[in-house]
This record gives sequence, C-alpha cells and structure tokens, in this order.
Amino acid sequence: MTQYILRKTAYAGFVLAGVVAIVFFLFQGFGDPARLVLGQTGDSATIQNIRKELYLDQPKWKQFLLYVRDVSPVSIHTREEITEKQLKGIFIGGNTKLAFKLPYLRHSYQSKRDVLEILMEALPGTLLLSIAAMLFATIVGIGLGVLAAVKQNTWMDTSAVFGSVLGISAPSFFMGILIAYFFAIVLGPYTGLNLTGSYYEYDDYTGEKYLSLKNLILPAFTLGIRPLAIITQLTRSAMLDVLHQDYIRTAYAKGLSKTRVIFRHALRNALNPVLTAVTGWFAELLAGAFFVEYIFGWKGVGKITVDALDKLDFPVVMGSVLVTATLFVIINILADILYSIVDPRVKIT
Repeated sequence: MTQYILRKTAYAGFVLAGVVAIVFFLFQGFGDPARLVLGQTGDSATIQNIRKELYLDQPKWKQFLLYVRDVSPVSIHTREEITEKQLKGIFIGGNTKLAFKLPYLRHSYQSKRDVLEILMEALPGTLLLSIAAMLFATIVGIGLGVLAAVKQNTWMDTSAVFGSVLGISAPSFFMGILIAYFFAIVLGPYTGLNLTGSYYEYDDYTGEKYLSLKNLILPAFTLGIRPLAIITQLTRSAMLDVLHQDYIRTAYAKGLSKTRVIFRHALRNALNPVLTAVTGWFAELLAGAFFVEYIFGWKGVGKITVDALDKLDFPVVMGSVLVTATLFVIINILADILYSIVDPRVKIT
C-alpha cells in the first residue's frame, strides 16, 4: 500500500508539472499579459508593475522557472521576496531561505488580492455543489438501476434506459439553461426557487449571513444529470449479471424473500463498478461545474474562473486550473485506495 501511494504520488507530480507548463505557456508564454489586460492605452506605471510581478522583463525560460518556483510548495526565496509576496509557510535559513510554503499563485489584476485566498473562499461552494450533485446521482441512479434490472423488459426498464441515454447525451450547460428557465422563471411562483443564488444569503435587516440550501437544488440537479444516467446504466447491467448467478438461485431456494435477495445479496455484489464510477465522476464534477455555476450564479471556483476570463484576470484563471487539477489528482488516488478497501478482492500494488 505504501509503495502504491508513493508511486501514484510520483505520477501525480509529473501530471501537475505538465499542467503547470501548459498553464504558463497558454496564458503567459505568448503575447504580453500586461497589454492584454490594460490595452494599448493602459497607464505605463501600472503596466510596469504587472510586468515586474510576472517577470516579463526576463527571458521566457527564466519566467517559466520563476513561475515554477512560485507555485512549488518547496522552493528557495530571499527574505525580501517572502515579505513582498507575503508567503505563508515554514522558512529555514538566513537571507536566502528554504521554503516549505503554500503555493504562491500571485495576485488578481482586478482586486489585487492573493489568488489562493480568492480560490479558497470559493472552493467550499464548488465542493458543496459537487457533493450534493453526486449524492443525488448516486441515490437516484442506483434506485433506478435496480428497478430497471428487476423489472427487465417492462415499461419501467425501457423508461429508465431511455432517460439515461438522454441524460448522457445532453450537455450540462444546455440542460442548465432549460432547467433554470422552466423551474425558476416559468414555474418560479410554484417552486419558489431562484434563478441565481449561492449557498448563503444576507438578511436584509441585520446583514447577517445565513445558509440557504434552497439555491442548491437546481444547480445540483443539473450537474447530477449525466452521472445519474451513467450510474443507472451501470447498476442495471451489474444487477442483471448478478441476478443470474448460482448463489442468487440458491438464496431463493432457501426461501429468502425477493427484497432480501436483491438488496442483501445481489446489490451488494453489483456495487463495485458503480463505486468506481461514483468516485471517478466526483472528480470530474469538480472540474465540470464551471458553466453550471455560471448559469445559476453559484459562487464557486467555476464562476470565479469564468468571470476572471471575461476580465482577462489571468492569475486567477491560472490558479484555478492548478487548484482544480490538484484536487482531481488527489481524489483519483483516494478513489483507488477506497476501491481496494471496499472490495478486498482488488489488490493495489
């Protein structure tokens, strides 16, 4: 297990190194970011400050190495750089220090705030949305899959399969627009759901911040449609395979009830491929929530990233890609470990 984790961590390091290189050359390797943001008529002093922060007065290869140093959790910095960039971590040494730090993702062009701070404020919203969407998809998907398998070749089975095909085919951003229009505008007076809103709201009189999970319903439903369709089909296929096994016939022969056989014996053994899909899709939901958050005005990493792209706020976009990629890699490693725990027959080496 330890060797497996170390090997996967090394692979993750190579993946993230590739992401860092792509992000840098995509947003900073071509053109002049300072000019792209401020235009040709931008204030010269402001342009010079941006160029200095991004090391644009240095050769491209040196710009890249300095960017890698900034985002790396282990690096070397001078005392002046630590103070100027307000780096957070453990620093060892004299004027030149070995730093074990939080990645420095630089500052937003628009708000001048630290990018990591901006993303950490938005990350709980994305995690909450992804977890809610995955719970909805898992519970409903397994239920529909079991029903379709038990009622094979009936209208229930046909409806579940047809619905899952539609769910897989429909893009999330398209479904988001339709769902927002019908449930928040056309049926808004009956559903009481808002077109946009985050997981918190402010009291009009006291100004206090309070939790508002009502705003979570539509974006979570939209984001959960595609994994719901996949989980339904996987559960149906796995259940049909398990229900024809010899031990299921033996269980019926012993006089066990149909409900007990299905849920205590068949479903338990059919959940392995479903578990793999759930963990894999959760990682994808974190990355795929961008446009759903934007459509519903949900304050998360996705909405902040789209807004930053619109304003050419490149440090926020670059930081968002790196944070999302890191979460994706970590969740996939945890998913492999969890899979081996749930199914002892699977050995990770």
